[in-house]
Amino acid sequence: MPSPIKVAVLDDYQHNAESLANWSSLEPAAKTVFFHDHISDIDQLVMRLESFAAVVLIRERTRFGADLIARLPNLKLIVTFGMANASIDLRAARAHNIAVCGTDGADPEATPVLTWTLILGAMRNLYSEAASVRAGGWQLGVGANLGGKTLALLGLGKIGQVVAGYGAAFKMEVIAWSQNLTSEQAVQHGVERVEKEDLFRQADVLSVHVRLSDRTRDLVGHRELSLMKPSAYLVNTSRGPIVTESALIAALQTGKIRGAALDVFDPEPLPPAHPFRFLPNVLATPHVGYVTENYYSSSFQQTVENIAAWLNGVPRRVLN
Repeated sequence: MPSPIKVAVLDDYQHNAESLANWSSLEPAAKTVFFHDHISDIDQLVMRLESFAAVVLIRERTRFGADLIARLPNLKLIVTFGMANASIDLRAARAHNIAVCGTDGADPEATPVLTWTLILGAMRNLYSEAASVRAGGWQLGVGANLGGKTLALLGLGKIGQVVAGYGAAFKMEVIAWSQNLTSEQAVQHGVERVEKEDLFRQADVLSVHVRLSDRTRDLVGHRELSLMKPSAYLVNTSRGPIVTESALIAALQTGKIRGAALDVFDPEPLPPAHPFRFLPNVLATPHVGYVTENYYSSSFQQTVENIAAWLNGVPRRVLN
């Protein structure tokens, strides 16, 4: 009997991957190893993964670029959460005959709910108020009202549409812009389409909901932030590189905008001394927008299905 191939599950921060799918069903053909830490250094990654034939990626936690792929000659399969992952070089994987498969399970409310939680938390100053109570203090400030304020959506796709509905329910005026959004599409969701500059000028809350690509990287930079009101908040639950980090830090440090609520960063995890960990006007969460029981359970189960199908010579949900 041939030796089992080795499967690596990376960045299992919460130590729950093993319990959410039947990994033993892959035996004796494959043996799965779970890694709970994060490694960004490419040399260390090569040392860890050089004996593995398959790697499981939980979203974009570990970058799989051409430089890393070229140094893993035994790698034959990459499985990622989701049907798109900007951290994987699909062309390099294809050139090295590595199959890349995804998962199509989704929790459509997960990220919108987290987005709305962050909006409420930022506008009502919940982080500082809760910290004051924990430290033995009491009230610190006055929260902002939502009714009558303008919710500006950078992107009106599936997530943006749900957030737009939340904004309307809280009696906010909802506007939106993206490169491909038309006025007719916006009206279908009770939203007014505006031009890009007007989106930033009118925003009381600017919420980011476009997909990361070459076209959207640094879409929100110094110029866009300079258009915003000093009383405005920026919320990002999409991807960190869509907002120019240095520009956002400067805007927060100088009071150009009132605050930010962020679930995504570049890089992730945030370095220990990063300003977003300490700025008093930042509410930061560790990229948990998609981290729900339903999504994790579905994704890990489909991951095992993908590995089993690949072992049988009929890979499923192939991305490359």
